[in-house]
Amino acid sequence: MSTPKKTKSEEEAVSNFREYLRCKTVHPDPDYEPAIKFLIRQAEEIGLEFKRFDLVERNPIAILTWPGKDPSLPSILLNSHMDVVPVFEEYWTHPPFDAHKTEDGKIYARGSQDMKCVGIQYLEAIRHLKSNGHHCLRTIHMSFTPDEEVGSDKGMLALINSGELKQFNIGFVLDEGLASPTDTFILFNAERAPWRLRVSCKGNTGHGSLLIENTAGEKLSKIMGKAFEFRRAQEEKLKSNPQLHIGEIATVNLTIVEGGVLANVVPAELTAVFDIRVPPTIPQKEFEQTISDWVAAGGEGCSYEFTEKHSDQTITSIDDTSPWWRAFKGACDKAKIHVEPRIFPAGTDSRFLRAAGYQAYGFSPMNNTPILLHEHDEYLSEDVFLRGIDIYSEILPAMANVASH
Repeated sequence: MSTPKKTKSEEEAVSNFREYLRCKTVHPDPDYEPAIKFLIRQAEEIGLEFKRFDLVERNPIAILTWPGKDPSLPSILLNSHMDVVPVFEEYWTHPPFDAHKTEDGKIYARGSQDMKCVGIQYLEAIRHLKSNGHHCLRTIHMSFTPDEEVGSDKGMLALINSGELKQFNIGFVLDEGLASPTDTFILFNAERAPWRLRVSCKGNTGHGSLLIENTAGEKLSKIMGKAFEFRRAQEEKLKSNPQLHIGEIATVNLTIVEGGVLANVVPAELTAVFDIRVPPTIPQKEFEQTISDWVAAGGEGCSYEFTEKHSDQTITSIDDTSPWWRAFKGACDKAKIHVEPRIFPAGTDSRFLRAAGYQAYGFSPMNNTPILLHEHDEYLSEDVFLRGIDIYSEILPAMANVASH
């Protein structure tokens, strides 16, 4: 991995960001070793402790630590993931792992928003704080995990299930959020639960020229009709209420349909996979009954199973009685930024952390920025990136100096 070219006026933090972006931690075959070497060097330069966990082969987890004045107090965990989603290079204006910076300061790279920016902003904020003589009351840990983009089984889940996370005595977690196209910054204190639904429909088979009754296709069509009817109702609910955001409704999307052997043979079985996201405002038991009713509409020979079904509906407090919220909000007020709480529409490591009993906010300090995660030509402006470091330089000491409660 080569070091990105640095202009005379480029901040060291930007150069570090671009170097990290060049680490090709991209699925389906991510190479994490260059990123680990980069993090080791950053830890040495800043003066942080470094631990590596190899819980799953070729999926290392790095945790960098800035010890606090009172290590007995529950710590702050700053979580980020190293992996990024695949790219289709032919659709990119600039190569997705060159970290190309345009004259107007846009840094094009896979991971520039999701979420290598946040990992570097953590590091650079701590570098700034340490160099200015700050020493926080609580210990701050920074976790850099693999595998988040494909389920976290080899990353955060492995860390939680192994029991290794307990040694860090975590009191509160900051994780990723989303860019905001407006001047407002978005904070996420809950997530929709991802459900992967697999529906199977068995029916009569025969020649494609006949009108065979009770076919798998007819049955699946009835189920899909019920699912899309629900989808349209949720869509209308969202469109009719400007105060509502997508994280507060359920979404249903048909993502895979499989079955059939030849164009002139009616299939004996068809299967369909739905990506469903359930907000914490909808009781899950009731919603599963709704799904059961959809499948029952298909008739005999129809069944369903969940290939993934996250059940936690924990909402982290944003009430003034929470010292963590007061510290976070106070720091944002000091930085003169407006923060709007929402429910995260997709999924991050925070859902596993909340399910394990940890309080967590999702926050990525990127405003006036189009949401480009997983898209072609993902980029982040240099000025937005640098301002994010300043924002974290207010937030981190505020939260790490929360007194014992």
